[in-house]
Amino acid sequence: MNFKPLSDRVLLQEEEVVTQTASGIIIPDNASKEKPTHAIIVAVGPDVKHVEVGDKVVYGKYAKTAAVTVEGKDYLVMEVAEILGVMS
Repeated sequence: MNFKPLSDRVLLQEEEVVTQTASGIIIPDNASKEKPTHAIIVAVGPDVKHVEVGDKVVYGKYAKTAAVTVEGKDYLVMEVAEILGVMS
């Protein structure tokens, strides 16, 4: 990957929105258009503490993010302070 976040920023890959439940119920398009709030950390800046590459994180629905495309894939860049927690 040729993108390195600066300062206290992280590069996130959003998780795909689930369109079917475990029991097979299909969720309609209009219900699944919510903005995702879970992502995987792909890269971290040099000043980032408490999270690392590969962590699954939760962030606020209205977190300040910047969308970037790297090597044909879409990612989000945000300050680590916008992350609410790490999933275990």
